[in-house]
Amino acid sequence: MGDQYEVSEVGAGTLTIPSLRWEELPEGPVVVLLDQTRLPVEEVELVCTDVPALVEAICSLAVRGAPLLGIAGAYGVALAAARGFDVEEAVEALAQARPTAANLGYGVRRAANAYRVAVADGAGAPEAAAAALVEARAVHAEDIAASARMAEHGMALLGELLPGGGHRILTHCNTGALVSGGEGTALAVALAAHRAGELRRLWVDETRPLLQGARLTAYEAARAGMAYTVLSDGAAGSLFAGGEVDAVLIGADRIAADGSVANKVGSYPLAVLAQYHHVPFVVVAPTSTVDLETEEGADIEVEQRPGQEVTEFSLPAAQGAGAVPGAGVPVAPLGAQAYNPAFDVTPPELVTAIVTEAGVVSPVTRDRLAEVCSTSRWSKSRSGNGMMAE
Repeated sequence: MGDQYEVSEVGAGTLTIPSLRWEELPEGPVVVLLDQTRLPVEEVELVCTDVPALVEAICSLAVRGAPLLGIAGAYGVALAAARGFDVEEAVEALAQARPTAANLGYGVRRAANAYRVAVADGAGAPEAAAAALVEARAVHAEDIAASARMAEHGMALLGELLPGGGHRILTHCNTGALVSGGEGTALAVALAAHRAGELRRLWVDETRPLLQGARLTAYEAARAGMAYTVLSDGAAGSLFAGGEVDAVLIGADRIAADGSVANKVGSYPLAVLAQYHHVPFVVVAPTSTVDLETEEGADIEVEQRPGQEVTEFSLPAAQGAGAVPGAGVPVAPLGAQAYNPAFDVTPPELVTAIVTEAGVVSPVTRDRLAEVCSTSRWSKSRSGNGMMAE
């Protein structure tokens, strides 16, 4: 079950609490998460002692973001094994928690495969659990390294596309340290530009329906001292029309073999706007987000979220005495129907480049994407599902 503790004041600087960590307590191991549903009001840790609690945290978006979901999934398998729960049942529950996120299934498969190999080799339950944990920690470490490499490649690409610095970058959803073991994906590139003195302005889409840009990206940008401005998603077009955007940087939750990119809903309209206004549209994601078994964008399963996320505004957890966490304020008539996909899919012809830890894919074609994946640290897993470190 989940338990919350250790509230700290939100202030300037870097994250004071890691987005996710494994901790060994006297009563047994736990997965500890920074509850992202409570940001930016307060920093609260959520302690998961079993897989159902972790699945609930994933579904409620207490933990979210493609790379971090892969890490969480891997640790979830290790948690089930270490605490003596049914590992195969845990694998199924974790892998299905958010169907669009490629990294979640990837991380689950990595740890589950390590556990199964250990069992097949005659290891006892403690040894098999240890093998799963070693693999989960490897997934975590690889993501940290991948984040740094993506920032380097992304900065080099910005230098080619936009020589002279002074970048005005528009981003969508949240792609920083909150979604990664490292500094993130797209926001890590913007952060590198900021540190190099080359970021003039970070435009932050509020990102409906859950305001993950306004709540989370602005939170990270403020801590890093970046010059940023929050805007409603519908206002992006006026920025393009006014010549105020030099590049769009987004992350991805799944990239199909043809280069189609599934990302937080609202990404596709930005790609259309960017192409019309001749602005680079760049996707930053590790190769573990690439799903070469999904042939094209139309094959990507898009998660549908509850309608009340659109028809209501949820109250932050720390609104004051008497407030009920998760309570909603209606913004639509009672009984209004809502269309609430979590993601949309951008076709490859609208993507200027995909930045991975293994290099940049541009132009975005099936062959170029497969080539970058084949030359990275990833190869096909023995099960044939997803990507796996060699």
